[in-house]
Amino acid sequence: MRLREAAARLEGVSDTPRLDAELLLAHALGVERDRLLLEGMREGGAEFAALVERRAAGEPLAYITGRRAFWTIELEVGPGVLIPRPDSETLLDAAVAHFKGTPGPRHILDLGTGPGSLLLAALDQWPAARGLGVDASDTALGYARRNAIRLGMDERAAFRRGDWGAGIEQRFDLLLCNPPYIATNDPEVAVEVRAHEPAEALFAGAAGLDDYRRLAPQIARLLAPGGLAVLEIGATQAESVAAILAGHGLSSGLRRDLAGRPRVLSIAI
Repeated sequence: MRLREAAARLEGVSDTPRLDAELLLAHALGVERDRLLLEGMREGGAEFAALVERRAAGEPLAYITGRRAFWTIELEVGPGVLIPRPDSETLLDAAVAHFKGTPGPRHILDLGTGPGSLLLAALDQWPAARGLGVDASDTALGYARRNAIRLGMDERAAFRRGDWGAGIEQRFDLLLCNPPYIATNDPEVAVEVRAHEPAEALFAGAAGLDDYRRLAPQIARLLAPGGLAVLEIGATQAESVAAILAGHGLSSGLRRDLAGRPRVLSIAI
């Protein structure tokens, strides 16, 4: 199958069919995309064609290739784990802005760590820091631990199974959290997302607010003096989540993503 044919085959399922086709071809050939483009490779065999058909059937690109770039790192991902999105990098932007001009956070907590996305990106940003990632999914924690080892961060990153901040007595300089925040029956959720990614990492009740209500009373006790908590929110949830936080005595500031949508609420202690 030629690259042009593959891109045409993916037009109905991807906003970036050419890019998807290039990444699938690079994966099939066992090379990086940069080399593919540099050497002008334009065709793959049966394995490439099979990968294209998987993508055409709606399987996420990251699950097919087994990896996803995020912030300054690349993560192993696969079925059973949430695929990190560029929007979530807004949490790290907010943290970098807050700690600018300082040595940065020493201890970092990532609640709902998934494949370790936010924690490992933060540890790459601040090489002197150590951190803890918590998740309720053993599958996600398996990915997180493998990612930490592959990135050479396993001595600085610990992971544990848990229910948000329950049972954690340590205090942290930075708390990062991308909780489930999609309303259960939201009709705008892409079919491939609903079909492939873990529902427990996506959906949070009728209004998508259930986990913020569980998180809000835990934040203050998890933060050290001068600490910062950064929460991802849905684009229409800023007022609702801010009100939940305010009900627990927490004042929050809003940060928008690159598309200008409300994306992050920050709480400084």
